[in-house]
Amino acid sequence: MAQWPGHDDSQQLIRRDRSMVSISDDNMMMRQIQATHAPDGREVDVKPLFNLVEDILNRATFQTDIDETDAQAHLEIEDNAQQAGFLAMIDAISFTIDRISCEIACKALGGSDAHATTLSLFSMLSNYSWDAKLVLALAAFALYYGEFWLLAQIYSSNQLAKSMAILKQLPSIMEHTSGPLKSRFDTLNNLIKAMMGVTRCIVEFKDMPSNYITQDAPEFSSAMAHIPIAVYWTIRSVVACATQITTLTGMGHEFVISTSEAWELSTLAHKLKNIHESLKKLMATCYRHIEEKKSHEAYQMLVKLFDSIHIDNMKVLKALIYAKDDLQPLVDGSTKRRVNIEVLRRKNVLLLISDLDISQEELSILEQIYNESRLHLTRQESHYEVVWIPIVDHFIHWDDPTQKKFETLQSSMPWYTVYHPTLIDRAVIRYVKDVWHFKNKPILVVLDPQGRVVSPNALHMMWIWGSNAFPFTSLREEALWKEETWRLELLVDGIDPLVLDWIKEGKYIFLYGGDDVEWVRKFTTAARSVANTARIPLEMVYVGKSTKRDKCGESWQPLQLKSLVTSGKT
Repeated sequence: MAQWPGHDDSQQLIRRDRSMVSISDDNMMMRQIQATHAPDGREVDVKPLFNLVEDILNRATFQTDIDETDAQAHLEIEDNAQQAGFLAMIDAISFTIDRISCEIACKALGGSDAHATTLSLFSMLSNYSWDAKLVLALAAFALYYGEFWLLAQIYSSNQLAKSMAILKQLPSIMEHTSGPLKSRFDTLNNLIKAMMGVTRCIVEFKDMPSNYITQDAPEFSSAMAHIPIAVYWTIRSVVACATQITTLTGMGHEFVISTSEAWELSTLAHKLKNIHESLKKLMATCYRHIEEKKSHEAYQMLVKLFDSIHIDNMKVLKALIYAKDDLQPLVDGSTKRRVNIEVLRRKNVLLLISDLDISQEELSILEQIYNESRLHLTRQESHYEVVWIPIVDHFIHWDDPTQKKFETLQSSMPWYTVYHPTLIDRAVIRYVKDVWHFKNKPILVVLDPQGRVVSPNALHMMWIWGSNAFPFTSLREEALWKEETWRLELLVDGIDPLVLDWIKEGKYIFLYGGDDVEWVRKFTTAARSVANTARIPLEMVYVGKSTKRDKCGESWQPLQLKSLVTSGKT
């Protein structure tokens, strides 16, 4: 749980509206606030208390639409033990809340200076942390303001409430809420919303996990330096709002707010909005720090996980693919339905890792091999499963064209695919790049039934030997190379049957490549000329990437290129 240091440099958030302060020296004001701060270590669980306060103010604020789901969520308490603890805390702080509420009302009726009233509240709350001071003051205001609007909402149907409302002149006030008083309540609403926004931020700061961000972290200490002044101006706004309600119930609808009072409420709302924006930026910095810590921790966990021995592959796969009990992170390529990660338990799993720019040619070759391996086997009998893990950096903007590109790729794959790239954690992306050396080209990482990496990239092994390379381990690849004879069939097998016919016919075959169209034209012309002159049966095969061939466009047409094979008969 975060701690609240006191820093003299928190006056950075004070703007140039010094006329709102009864003293001219901002530094002196901060020294006065700091002088009242003497926390004795008592803890207040501010989050559930603020949720309660927020619910009251949301329901009380004039003509405010309430999200019933959110309001109910705030009031939900997980179990009886927590409820008992919360009620015990309310019992411990109720006297303090009542004292603050009375102090605010009395000072407002007495016409006390707003700054002096605010300082008196700080003195009453001297033993509490900064966040507790703020939430307790806001709770006192919610008690006062909530009572006002509770009577306003029920006095027409409840005789007791009606009698009390008459004493507070509520019927007369409510008659004018759609007229002269509307702008005043609108101004109050804006200020109350700003107060809750700042308070919500400060409560969130307190709730930050201390195991990921400590008090001495620069990001956190910088944010904490701004808390005292933010608390001051929010409590100062509490005093201003309470004064308006007290004056209104005391003088009735005939009370006309002065220009200076209206200006004060608007200026306070503007100031709190600026403070809120500053706090949100500081909070974003803190959360980035927390995410970096969590990501580093997750990365180290992955390293340790792959260095450990497991009885099956579930721990490893769940770490790689985001998988909660209620989430089905995979899509079955054959049915296009989402499935649980359990379908991979104790199986050899081939992780096809790529970005969204994987070529159709590469996918076609892999799909052909994959389908051939299942010609005479059911999925339950198959020796291995393939899972596509799409790697998309989280900083990349995910728009509709990107989504469509992903969906097109996913729908074309017959094997399992991750439901969405966002399920792949940042730490996993880092691990894939750092340890498995993934850059831009696809890789095929092989995990055995225990989740051990038996090949960091079996893609070329599969392209050359297909399913015969099973179980796709590095040892199996080494054995296959020892058995293999270096010959042309090894290179062209599976590309085009025509090439195998040329070999049987004893023809000379030239292998060539490159994306220099002019060079290729000269080479093929010269080769044909020599072959014709010498009466040599010559064929030519272009070996290279289709992307380079595509660059050359129509210039390749005279060479009669087909797929990866060029036939140049003489």
